Order: sequence, then C-alpha cells, then structure tokens
Amino acid sequence: MNEQISTLRTPTHRFFVPLSPTRRGARLARLLAAEQLRSWELPLDPARLIVAELVANAALHGRVPGRSFRLTLSVTAPRLLRIEVTDARGDHPPALGTSADVPAESGYGLLLVETLADRWGVQRGPVPCKTVWAELDLPAAAVCDADPHG
Repeated sequence: MNEQISTLRTPTHRFFVPLSPTRRGARLARLLAAEQLRSWELPLDPARLIVAELVANAALHGRVPGRSFRLTLSVTAPRLLRIEVTDARGDHPPALGTSADVPAESGYGLLLVETLADRWGVQRGPVPCKTVWAELDLPAAAVCDADPHG
C-alpha cells in the first residue's frame, strides 16, 4: 500500500455517486462504473475489478447505519484513471491479507488491488471518513471524448 497520496491533477473527466452500503449498493456501483468507463471509451479491466473490490469492502467493512459510501472515478491528464471509494468508517483502516503461512479471514481482495493498480492507498478524513483509492496509468490509445462533466 502506498501511504502517500499521489500528485493530484485537475480531472478532465469526473463521475461520483453516493450509494447505500449494501450488496445492492455495491452491485449498482460496479454497473455504474462499467457504464461510465464505456462512455469515456476507457478499457473496462482492470478498473472494474478494482471497483468491485473497493465497493465490496465499503459495503462490508465500511458500513455505518444511515451513512452512504461514495464512488468517484476521475481521469486526469496525462492518461490517469483514479478510483476512490469513501466510507464512514475512518476508524477501520483496510488490512491486507497475510501470506499462506498465516491465514487471515479477509484482506485478500486488497492484494488483488495491489497487484492490478499502479498505485493505491488510504486517505483518512474528513472525520469520520476514509477514502481508499487506486490509480491506473491508461494506455496511450485511451482517449476520453465524452463530456468532461459526465
């Protein structure tokens, strides 16, 4: 995990949506993310796999009754996709699964995120929230011709 926040640039495209921290909310987040990536003419994978893991974690581990989680996708120049999932459990940082020698009950999905993402990390705050983020360097052929506000 990268504890440092990468250098943020002004997004050329940005999409965000609040969702309920339920399995249904996580499913909707996956569907909306895939549709947004298609509309921006970006490759679906590995981004949708990362989204799936981060929103599943928000629904399972970041759940606070009455509070939603937020999925944010943004594209910045030059060719960077940032995926962020913000939940209301800033007191509950994500944990990576351990090696096969020391089994853990959860955290293996974040190993997938670590493998697929070019960078990822956790940003705490504003209280009581945390944001788990991942970045993908997009291929040179990836072009976003969609509305920058869509």
